[in-house]
Amino acid sequence: MSLGPAIVWFRNDLRVADNPALDAAAKSGRPILPLYVLDETPGLRALGDAQRWWLDGSLRSLTGQLAKLGLRLVLRRGPAASIIQELARATGAGAVFWNRRYDRPGRDRDQTLKADLKAADVAVESFNGSLLSEPWALKTGSGRHYQVFTPFWKALLADAVIEAPLAAPSGPLPTAPAPPSDDLADWRLTPTKPDWAGGLRENWTPGSDSAAALLWNFLSSGLSGYGEGRNRPDLPNTSRLSPHLHWGEISPRQVWRATKIHAAAHPGAEADSMAFLRELGWRDFAHVLLFHADSLVDREIKPEFARFPWRRWPEGLEAWKRGRTGYPIVDAGMRELWHTGWMHNRVRMIVASFLIKDLLADWREGERWFWDTLVDADPANNPASWQWVAGCGADAAPFFRIFNPVLQGEKFDPLGAYVRHWVPELAKLPNDLIHQPWRVNAAQSRVTGFKPGKDYPEPIVDHGEARDAALAALASLKSS
Repeated sequence: MSLGPAIVWFRNDLRVADNPALDAAAKSGRPILPLYVLDETPGLRALGDAQRWWLDGSLRSLTGQLAKLGLRLVLRRGPAASIIQELARATGAGAVFWNRRYDRPGRDRDQTLKADLKAADVAVESFNGSLLSEPWALKTGSGRHYQVFTPFWKALLADAVIEAPLAAPSGPLPTAPAPPSDDLADWRLTPTKPDWAGGLRENWTPGSDSAAALLWNFLSSGLSGYGEGRNRPDLPNTSRLSPHLHWGEISPRQVWRATKIHAAAHPGAEADSMAFLRELGWRDFAHVLLFHADSLVDREIKPEFARFPWRRWPEGLEAWKRGRTGYPIVDAGMRELWHTGWMHNRVRMIVASFLIKDLLADWREGERWFWDTLVDADPANNPASWQWVAGCGADAAPFFRIFNPVLQGEKFDPLGAYVRHWVPELAKLPNDLIHQPWRVNAAQSRVTGFKPGKDYPEPIVDHGEARDAALAALASLKSS
């Protein structure tokens, strides 16, 4: 008697190596039916435009990987639960495998789907395919989930069992008769009129092969000095793996193992390696917060911040989005984001602090903009990081820690290389003026040809006054 097919439901795990769901299907002996659903379940957050662009390339890469295993990826669009149940009935599927997601709407939908499939005599298994440790696995001494990162990181190092990554299945694999599939082009994930994705294409190649190459290059030439260099946007000390990790083109276990092997083979690399792996720990910690929150994207973890007197200033928000605030390090970051769909992590903190504390804009405004423009926009990392900067999240920086954008630029882009690249109208300014172009006097203007306020905007706010206003707003929150 032949076994019914096994549906492998791909989500943010668009790879064939270290994919527990695909591995389980391969070991089941069943014919395999790979499926990706462009999920339109009500209540789930829709993808941002930059994510949609990345997804198109990632699905094309996955289609090629699966073809080498003798499998064809089926594409469907709509509410995932109804699509999977209909596909299971139509194909006589005997099993469905997927890797877990951790947001509450997604989990609720998955639990209901799992119960419905089991009631129809379809076996269902779900797996951890995207984290080092499940969000419920590590507990404090009182049995609660961690809300402070450093003890969580120590517990992860001490108590978590980080298993070796799974090898890709050997092909060819038994394949189920392929049902009708959507054409990826019909989903129109990539922009056409206007085509704003030129900078994304220049800077990124979605897919597992690109992720593996980035990791190898980073370990070979970018990891040395990472502990300090990771804060410098003018230095090549970042892995740029975040979008590949978000889409599951590479797993954190693969990154962890490769980094550990590299550190063992290179004496002196341990400190930089641990600083890098700590970033994977933060990613896990953000998913702990996501798992235990009703909504991380629009509800503060610290409820008192629901009363914060945010300022509504559409013109200021628009200047921030377009990199026209008059503060070079802020504008450089926002222009890098607009062009490439990515931003250096230190600069993310600077631009977020400026929006929240200099402009007093609601942190959700920034989170939404990042969600739409980042290729690595993640349902855990993105809101958790915005809440961290705003002071309303778990283990957050206190609100009264307000970055001075001039000092931040001078400290982390001391020669102005990052600013000169992304704000070329300032390129001829000397280092002592590159982060304060409003100080250019008439004589300097004649030498450089730069005219403050004409060639580049004057600051839209005075930082000192904005800082006082932010602290006053915080005081009003405490007294209310």
